[in-house]
Amino acid sequence: MTQEPMFTQAPSKFREIIEAKKVMENEANAIKKCAEKIDENFPKALDILAESDGKVIVTGIGKSGHLAKKVAATLCSTGTASAFMHPTEAIHGDLGIHQEGDPVIYLSNSGTTPELVFLEPVFKSRQAKIVGILGNIKSPLAEKVDCVLNSSVSLEADPLGIVPTASFMVSSALCDALASSLMKRKKFTENDYARTHPGGQLGRNLILKVKDVMHVKKHIACLKLGDKMRKVVSEMTKFPLGAACVIESDKLIGIVTEGDLRRALNESCDLDSTKVEDIMTSNPQKVFPSITLGEALHIMETGKSPISILPVLDPDNSDLLGLLRLHDIFSES
Repeated sequence: MTQEPMFTQAPSKFREIIEAKKVMENEANAIKKCAEKIDENFPKALDILAESDGKVIVTGIGKSGHLAKKVAATLCSTGTASAFMHPTEAIHGDLGIHQEGDPVIYLSNSGTTPELVFLEPVFKSRQAKIVGILGNIKSPLAEKVDCVLNSSVSLEADPLGIVPTASFMVSSALCDALASSLMKRKKFTENDYARTHPGGQLGRNLILKVKDVMHVKKHIACLKLGDKMRKVVSEMTKFPLGAACVIESDKLIGIVTEGDLRRALNESCDLDSTKVEDIMTSNPQKVFPSITLGEALHIMETGKSPISILPVLDPDNSDLLGLLRLHDIFSES
């Protein structure tokens, strides 16, 4: 009996891995081919979207509608006011979201979406220009919109070749290219991005200051020169922030971290004779309350060795104001 070739006996999991890679490679190739087709219509589309003082309306049906919601969200977060409008609901009242002159993005793979065809003269009567991201550049919509971006694909990536897979990814990539290019035109910066993402870590790092999250002096362990280890342990237990500050006349002399304390105890130091100055770090790295959390994080990460806690000093008189921990930078509570 003739043995079948090895590849026909491949386990189903192996075949599924091959199929998964094939889908992703087909989608990646479709995006690459789309990039090669980008022409002078792309900057024309940017002109339409960037020149208006209003918002950009993004609309589509079905999978294109789902993508339109994502596109509107991306534009909003990157400096271009935008809103999704469902074309069916638009003809029953939701058209009110569109104001005179607001540019519109049509998303349609077929280029024949009846609702979009119906709305075209309505938008034009409102002095709106339309950018069409269309999978068929020889379609009714292609003839009606002001600018066409070609999102056509030769074949979808699914096994049947009919599910919006490659076409969806191509349209999404084109919209990302538009959003990214608009960011450059508008000189959109990280600080601008942070203002639209105040709840994210990037927003915290760029917007919040050390003073907004630090622990003030009355809530931290403070010691003076000559204090013994027993008091160090007591104060750091009372204020469990990971460090104690050694001060003299409100000026920072040094810092004792939990690491310093553990090393001293492991070396069997005497609690009643070892002094705080015997284990503290003199002239530690410090920050001022007005710097951003991002700047403080940079200081923590780029020294001779990473640190996780910083004393906060008054920039005018160098008095100790408090402590900032790495945890405070990343905590949103």
